[in-house]
Amino acid sequence: MVNKTIIVSNRLPVKIVEENGEYILSPSEGGLATGLGSVYKKGHNIWVGWPGIEVPEHRQQEVTEKLAALNLIPVFLTPDEINLYYEGFSNEVLWPVFHYMVTYAHFEQTYWDFYQSVNAKFKNVVISHLNKGDTVWVHDYQLLLLPELIRSFQPQVTIGFFQHIPFPSYEMFRLIPWREELISGMFGADLLGFHTFDDVRHFLSAASHLSTAKVSNNVITYKDRQIVVEAFPMGIDAAKFENLTHDPLVAEHVLSLKETMHGCKVILTIDRLDYSKGILQRLQAYELLLESHPEYIEQLSLYMIVVPSRDTVAQYKELKDQIDQLVGNINAHFRTLNWLPVHYFYRSFPVEFLSALYSTADICLVTPMRDGMNLVSKEYIASRADQTGVLILSEMAGASKELNDALIVNPNNIGEVMRAIVEAINMPVQEQKTRMSVLRGIVRKFDIHLWVKNFMDKLEEVKNMQESLLTKYAAAEVKEQIGIAYRKAADRYIFLDYDGTLVGFNGDIDKAAPDEELYQILQQLTADPGNQVVIVSGRRHQTLEAWFGHLKLGLIAEHGAWQKHDGQEWKSLPLLTDKWKQEIKTVLDSYTDRTPGSFTEDKSYSLVWHYRKAEEGLGELRANEIVNHLEATVADHGLQMMPGNKVIEFKNIEVNKGKATLAWLHDHHPDFIIALGDDHTDEDIFKALKPEDYTIKVGSNLSAARYYLRNFMEVREFLKTLSEIA
Repeated sequence: MVNKTIIVSNRLPVKIVEENGEYILSPSEGGLATGLGSVYKKGHNIWVGWPGIEVPEHRQQEVTEKLAALNLIPVFLTPDEINLYYEGFSNEVLWPVFHYMVTYAHFEQTYWDFYQSVNAKFKNVVISHLNKGDTVWVHDYQLLLLPELIRSFQPQVTIGFFQHIPFPSYEMFRLIPWREELISGMFGADLLGFHTFDDVRHFLSAASHLSTAKVSNNVITYKDRQIVVEAFPMGIDAAKFENLTHDPLVAEHVLSLKETMHGCKVILTIDRLDYSKGILQRLQAYELLLESHPEYIEQLSLYMIVVPSRDTVAQYKELKDQIDQLVGNINAHFRTLNWLPVHYFYRSFPVEFLSALYSTADICLVTPMRDGMNLVSKEYIASRADQTGVLILSEMAGASKELNDALIVNPNNIGEVMRAIVEAINMPVQEQKTRMSVLRGIVRKFDIHLWVKNFMDKLEEVKNMQESLLTKYAAAEVKEQIGIAYRKAADRYIFLDYDGTLVGFNGDIDKAAPDEELYQILQQLTADPGNQVVIVSGRRHQTLEAWFGHLKLGLIAEHGAWQKHDGQEWKSLPLLTDKWKQEIKTVLDSYTDRTPGSFTEDKSYSLVWHYRKAEEGLGELRANEIVNHLEATVADHGLQMMPGNKVIEFKNIEVNKGKATLAWLHDHHPDFIIALGDDHTDEDIFKALKPEDYTIKVGSNLSAARYYLRNFMEVREFLKTLSEIA
């Protein structure tokens, strides 16, 4: 069976209208539909979504068949579902919070109930078409729960998710009552895509605060899976907009526009009616310009297109009334017999007319208060065939991260927007061309097709990474296999890490002492003359001596700096020096003074900065600062700096658990070796041992070890089982 890609979004890329009792389909011209056309129109690939209109039940089969011819699969929604899941939760909870307009949010329980049930409805349609080996690509904020719903049905499926609107900071996101459920819904994906690195950062922050996931750089480890979070700035079909400038119909529109403009410089703005678009502030900046610079009266025209949207909703109706009033005021105040300051259109236009506007406008003013990307800015650039024109762009739009040759403004600063318009009016043609040619190069290169390719390539790469890093869970059959090898062997070496492996983590490191159960397990293991049990720990040798000195154990302390064979004295590695410690300790102490809950542990040949008691986030921040601060010092002294689980350790480069383990095995050739550990320092042991030796990572399946166990309780159960094998 051929593997396919299933695209899922709230809306299908098609317009359906009913004419004379018949449903007429016409393809959508949206940017996403264009870009993903290269995916869903191929082979067996499909696109799942709502067709955009209510279809009575007795006619759903007819619509389904018409859509199937276009590789489209409908999810039919009732008026209640549209009202409560889409208009309700999606647009009155997620949209305002994600755009930092929390005062507009309505946290209604029924909205949430319908959001869950509609996401489940989408899941049912997807899984009815899902085969093993298929890839699912889910789009946008209306379907945040869908990735996990699909994964719970088919755990091995490949799922990508892309969010087309901004992701808010944790402080904003946490205001949503159902924030944990939304995050875990998104965790069902293998790859999570956003427009900008800021969005990535915000999501990682929310993930680390609202879940038990471990976050490292842009990789989240959750429920024994790795999820990659990445920025993919979305582009447009640049070639389409370039080609439109040669269209005869566009040329006609350009001529008629130029006639109506009477030689004025034209400022163009195009937005959907929404409070996140900064439309009122933009009008205020234009009004301020005409007041402060009367010399521009009759020299400028603002062409403002506002595409109707949700104007039956109170906030949107109020916004429209305010826009109407402000436009009326500006026109009444400044108009002359031959000149109108604002040409305001509350309607949508065909793409050919927009292309003509893009081609003729001297300035494009794009100043949203917050926007995921904003493709109008890119469409304007792609349409500027003669390389002239000036783009004024809000720093709050995702596009500003790429298009830095535009004039970048803070949309809240009316004076700054006004000054940018003045600068744009007076910008020499040569400077316009220099800036525009750079912008056009970016828009042309990073187009919608590259965006699709980058996302799909990365999704495949993530899946390969997951598989290559996947350590098998030590399930019953694995434990049985290890037990058989253990029983057959006469000479066995058992290497055990301590913290996190034999005991759980404790906020106070001195309270993680061995308990009676652990002593019993170790005594049983060491009672077998065929066993050589060695505890390999980062702990100080004095601590290990106090805890285990009375047992028949081998002990390796401070990651290998000290060693003690059963019944012998402690020995330190030769030629180790601690002369470097004072310099590093001075720096660590200065960070400890600024980080309540942190402290420095001083060992013979290493220093450890602990922050497990520090405030969540602050400890991580300080740890990063320490790493950056001491990077050069560590290199100069030939030291190793090892960030671990809520610790950073500084030690001599010769000190290494892997080297210590190999030294212990020197001239010995046991027929059974097993090593268990939970930290990245234990990875040195796993890598040092032979592939056929048994290596077990505790707490994560992201490891060089062959197998993993979930926690120290499972380790104890496993060791008990081994000790009972006759």
